[in-house]
Amino acid sequence: MKEKSQFETGHPGVARRASRRSVLVGFALCCSVLMGGAVLWPSGAVEVFIDATRGDIKKIPIAIFTFKEDLPWDGQNLTDVLKADLRRSLLFEVGDLKGLGIKPEINSRPAEDTIRRAGDAGLLVQVWGGFSQKGTETLLEGVLYDSLRHDEVGGKRYVGPPKMARTMMHRFADELVFQYTGEQGIARSWIAFVSEVDSGKELFLMDYDGYHPRRLTYDATLNLAPAWSPDKRRLAFVSYRNGDDPQIEELDLATGLRRTLVAFPGMNITPEWSPDGNALAFAATKDGNSEIYKVDKSGQKFERLTENRAADLAPSWSPTGREIAFTSDRGGSPQVYLMSADGSNVRRLTFEGSYNTAAVWSPKGNWIAYVCRDDRKLLKICVMSPDGQQWRRLTAGNGNDESPSWAADGRHIAFSSTRHGRRDIYMMALDGTEVERLTTNGSYNDDPAWSVP
Repeated sequence: MKEKSQFETGHPGVARRASRRSVLVGFALCCSVLMGGAVLWPSGAVEVFIDATRGDIKKIPIAIFTFKEDLPWDGQNLTDVLKADLRRSLLFEVGDLKGLGIKPEINSRPAEDTIRRAGDAGLLVQVWGGFSQKGTETLLEGVLYDSLRHDEVGGKRYVGPPKMARTMMHRFADELVFQYTGEQGIARSWIAFVSEVDSGKELFLMDYDGYHPRRLTYDATLNLAPAWSPDKRRLAFVSYRNGDDPQIEELDLATGLRRTLVAFPGMNITPEWSPDGNALAFAATKDGNSEIYKVDKSGQKFERLTENRAADLAPSWSPTGREIAFTSDRGGSPQVYLMSADGSNVRRLTFEGSYNTAAVWSPKGNWIAYVCRDDRKLLKICVMSPDGQQWRRLTAGNGNDESPSWAADGRHIAFSSTRHGRRDIYMMALDGTEVERLTTNGSYNDDPAWSVP
């Protein structure tokens, strides 16, 4: 996909190509190597005025006019994809134009009276655009209008194959988020997960909203616990394809090539890449009980981080890479502990309840999500501040909720749940609201891992 500029922006386009040598390459081309381009809004065109880390932010009222020549995609128009992306961002309140007596369908730029009426109704931002064909490629143009300035303040243009149209709209949504927060949106992120297929559990990948699921492994055995590299190019995971002792392998998404990172005798489980991608933390039983180790990205240099008679596992790096959260039963029950990245300064974090596991550190550093138990002994998702001073339970009701994974914005959590019977992948906002089911394939789905955009 290409972007082209109307303005002098100083952000030249970049073109990249993906290999087509495997099934994996198809989704890599479709999702990760969008052929980039240039920004249509001038530098500084829209002020960044939202602190996206605050929990009490006031949403921006936005009007989305139906894009001209909108394209159907799996029964959903792409204008609706944009609306859904902006709602999921938790930063925009999409206005009901029809409810205001304003016709959302337009053939070109909205009439001045239409723009004025939308602005008078409090819709501070207005967006319109359209699709067209350019030879064999699809062109998407989106325009941003600021009601306070009474002016078009910029827009975007994307060119790519028709199959990329949905991804173009995701990218446009992320640009709108960036213009008003200074942070990247999550609409172009992916979620890796485990799904039961025949006699095994295989790795799959889907867009962040559950669309476009695609299979990554075909081992007819167990593949578990996917973990993203920070550059979104590789997945570390636990594989049983070589026997009863699980190994930690790495899958290159562009080439489909796999390599073994950890193959100690015994169990090798719960991999987690460091924020800089230079080390992988994991748990292994090579010395008897489960301990936490780390290995450099070459897979050659190992270092043991914990040493006691208890079971230590499930490491999760802080966003600075200076600390690691992990699970240990050294106090008699599974609890979340913290330690420095070199294994020193170990201290217990959770004291509420007798079962707290699977901690994952927010990319913002302000929360640690983990699996807790409620009064009925059902598993739920809780969060705690790293200093232990703030705590809340995010999920409730029937079923077990497990395997939390943060989105890069620190405002969303993916998790697995049996709330509707079989285990599926869901997402929710940081306050436990906006719960949305993502997998609907009728299979067992678990272990979500959310990528960067």
